[in-house]
Amino acid sequence: MSERRKVQLTGGSTFIVSLPINWVRGAGLEAGDSVILAPQNNSSLLISSDTLNKNKRYETKIEINRLIPKKGKMYNQPPVAEPEDIFRILVSHYLAGYDIIKMESKEGFSAADRKFIKDASRKRLVGLEVVEESHHELVLQSLLNYRDLSLHRALQNMSGLLTSMLRDIMEAIEKNDKEIAQDIILRDNEVDRFYLLTVRQLKAAIEDRNLSEKIGIERPRECLGYRLVTKSMERIGDHVVRIAKNMIEMENEVEPDDPIFKMAEDVQTIFKQSIALLSNLDPMEANMVIKNAKNISREGNALYKNKNTDTNSHQFGFIVESLQRIAEYSGDIAEISINMSTTDLNI
Repeated sequence: MSERRKVQLTGGSTFIVSLPINWVRGAGLEAGDSVILAPQNNSSLLISSDTLNKNKRYETKIEINRLIPKKGKMYNQPPVAEPEDIFRILVSHYLAGYDIIKMESKEGFSAADRKFIKDASRKRLVGLEVVEESHHELVLQSLLNYRDLSLHRALQNMSGLLTSMLRDIMEAIEKNDKEIAQDIILRDNEVDRFYLLTVRQLKAAIEDRNLSEKIGIERPRECLGYRLVTKSMERIGDHVVRIAKNMIEMENEVEPDDPIFKMAEDVQTIFKQSIALLSNLDPMEANMVIKNAKNISREGNALYKNKNTDTNSHQFGFIVESLQRIAEYSGDIAEISINMSTTDLNI
């Protein structure tokens, strides 16, 4: 609850205000400790403890048996918690910022369940490893101090992966190389890893102003913008995978001079430009990217309509559609950069 305190003058030139005793005790402060004062744009002052234990690890426990649905008419067999269901709950605790996650099951984990959870964690969750395991318990711990990894660095890694995937999938189509396409599908796991890591960072940054500044967030409202950006990038990765899967199903090769390659090149350019806007935040350039993204999407419609019907027409249509979606998501990123470039209200 908020409290009203009087500002007092001491020593003729120093203004002081007392701190609520419950907050001081809850923050673990004692006489002689220091606090951090961060002036905000709306004339408010953010006060935070400077004595937090930076080595503190946040723990949580997941009781698997509570995740099992109750028996009912909709179940033909006794209900169970599937490994995928358990993993989704695990991801939610990872995103919440927990460093140690204990999973307990009275019924016990089968060897297959343990293998699934360990493999899925390594593939999709950066730094999370199983450090203890038994028949009834799995303990996972985050071995990566994500607070030391800047958000911009994570975004650069994510965009670099997407750029290489876009380039390589068109090379795979041109050379009819299904092996490259298979490799691109596997690479999407890395995109998902960075996506979940950035979500974890942003959630923590909202609650911790000091961490927010450390990972490169200057204003709290930027967290929402970056959250939307990372989701758009994750969806772009999904569409690259969709292109790869449709390429694998193609029976005939695509001609080297097919207009789809020019469209793909334009899409790559638009994506790179949209990511660059997150650094320079130029509204005029962003508007150009948005317009070009819409033009590419319209060109895709014409490209598919003018394509002669052949055995590849079905897969070709899906590939064109995914390229259109990638252009549109790039346009969304550009629009977000415009919103982020606007200065805060000076109240």
